[in-house]
Amino acid sequence: MKIESGWKGLDVRIAIKGVLAIGVGWVMATGQTAFAQGCVASRGSGLSCAATHLHSLMGDESAFSQKFTASVGYRFLNSDRHFTGSHEDTYRQNEGSEVINTSHFTDLSLSYAFNPRYSATVTLPFVVNDRSQVVRSNNVARTILGRFHTQAAGMGDIRLNGNMWLLDPRKPRKANVLMGLGFDMPTGQKGAMDTFQVFKSPNIVAQERTVDQSIQPGDGGWGILLDLYGYYNFIPRWTAFVNGAYAITPEQKNGVPTFRSNPFEATMSIADSYMGRTGFEFVAWPKHHLTFSLAGRIEGVPVWDLVGGSDGFRRPGYAISVEPGVMMSYKSWSFSAYAPVAMLRNREQSVPDKQQTAATGTRSAGDAAFADYVLMFNISKKF
Repeated sequence: MKIESGWKGLDVRIAIKGVLAIGVGWVMATGQTAFAQGCVASRGSGLSCAATHLHSLMGDESAFSQKFTASVGYRFLNSDRHFTGSHEDTYRQNEGSEVINTSHFTDLSLSYAFNPRYSATVTLPFVVNDRSQVVRSNNVARTILGRFHTQAAGMGDIRLNGNMWLLDPRKPRKANVLMGLGFDMPTGQKGAMDTFQVFKSPNIVAQERTVDQSIQPGDGGWGILLDLYGYYNFIPRWTAFVNGAYAITPEQKNGVPTFRSNPFEATMSIADSYMGRTGFEFVAWPKHHLTFSLAGRIEGVPVWDLVGGSDGFRRPGYAISVEPGVMMSYKSWSFSAYAPVAMLRNREQSVPDKQQTAATGTRSAGDAAFADYVLMFNISKKF
């Protein structure tokens, strides 16, 4: 890590591995857990269910003859726009103090179909993250003294999913539902460290600290993964769909220090996450299943977990986006691309914010940086 060094401070070997991971496998499109964007902790490729239902709509039984699907999914985001609640803190850009997260997520997956209705998928995620932020003086004006970068890279939390179609997808159908149940394991590093620039009057000194929660490769806890995908072909070539994912994290905190000033935020939280999308698909070229889609998408981190406590530092919030997409398949190959564009972003008041408010009598509300858009790609090969 160096001031204004960007990627120069990242271990070159890790960076090469992160790039090579994009080309190592090919992704199956099961409903995989998706996470929020930017400073609202972001992990996973964020890919939705793939075009399996298109084969079912067209009665393409040959697509179900292969047992294995190897795959790669990739997600990119650059977050630099700060929000407190739904209000954008434009002064951060104006004074040059915005935090900038640049994140690359690569998911390598292998799926096995026990039969056309039941399958299982194991996913190995890899991340390469960079975070740029400023160092300030401790005077009243909190003068900006410089900008520095911290990084974290490596394997994330491995996921294992089981999936089931309610109805046999080999038969031509107007509607079907895919349900998934799985878990993720705390294999990703939860306490990655780098060198920070800290002002200690009258000098700026280097200090080793854990990197921000938003760029940690793992969250340090076990998770239960729930997925749902359903479609309805209401007229020829036109299909409506709904897709959702939720990660339940029963554990409350992972013990990793944050170095934050709020005493209720001293340790990182292990937070739930969710994704939902609904929209329409149009099959433009049936021979190769060339399909265009348009959906509304929401993804985020809740204030309160479904199971277990919600103490510890997290940035709860959500982004609501318009998501155009395209899918295509040729023989045993499939490809898809999505580009959600944010319309509404909201950084909600966290549990530590509420605890600090109660303790001081003054409302406390943290902010978070969000991306304007996210890019997601998916390619798969059946064999």
